[in-house]
Amino acid sequence: MSGFVTRFAPSPTGYLHRGHAFSALTAAEAARRAGGRFLLRIEDIDLARRRPEFEAAIVEDIAWLGIDWDHPVRRQSEHIADYAAALEALSRRGLTYRCFRTRKEIAEEIDRAPHGAMEVFRGGPLPPGEEAQRLAAGEPFAWRLSLEAAAAELGGFDGLGFVEEGEGPAGETGEIAVRPELGGDVVLARKDVGVAYHLAVTHDDALQGVTHVIRGQDLFEATHVQRLLQALLGLPVPRYRHHRLLTGPDGRRYAKRDRAETLRELRARGVTAQALRRELGFD
Repeated sequence: MSGFVTRFAPSPTGYLHRGHAFSALTAAEAARRAGGRFLLRIEDIDLARRRPEFEAAIVEDIAWLGIDWDHPVRRQSEHIADYAAALEALSRRGLTYRCFRTRKEIAEEIDRAPHGAMEVFRGGPLPPGEEAQRLAAGEPFAWRLSLEAAAAELGGFDGLGFVEEGEGPAGETGEIAVRPELGGDVVLARKDVGVAYHLAVTHDDALQGVTHVIRGQDLFEATHVQRLLQALLGLPVPRYRHHRLLTGPDGRRYAKRDRAETLRELRARGVTAQALRRELGFD
């Protein structure tokens, strides 16, 4: 078996649809061709929206598609202490800060900025006295990564990059220079759980020995943030393949929020796994 390792990492916040099937099959087929390993990871840190029935359906759907995966399945909610340690490692070096702004306040701040001047959030720590008062009052906060502090520690972001073996949304491929400013000061941990998406994903890809991250073009900009976290945490850098996004008859990409037809619904109306695989280009 080769050293090729990739993964499919859905969130159990809804049922899988064609877009998920395409992504899972793309990654699984890449692993098969390379004689490598395919992992299934459940990214269940959205405590408000995750449901056990959605996780059970993910496992059922992936098996129905004819995909095998390595065991055990990693569930992120079972490893919060791992992420807390990674966050502490960053915080000790002054790379994070507490942000007390709500999402609504941040959106309003961005809207008030001159056109094009602020598309993502860039903040910074509060004065110590004000922060202490807010903490004493029990106000909720999120931990954010400080791009300013990260740039100072690394001496800037020049020289940081990643290899794109697929294609970004604007045709990006090959050696890609990192632009973490695309994500701004991203949230690393939220008030209701001790971690958020970027930190958990970056940590787990390294822990699980993922050599190739294969996912949709909608996550291309996330790669810039995660590459920065790899540099700050001293983690290995996988290669990336971002694939095209499937769209429906209306030209819109399949999405849970738009109630895209689910794999369960396809089965209920008699569509077979073989037929769906052929439709998606996996004969």
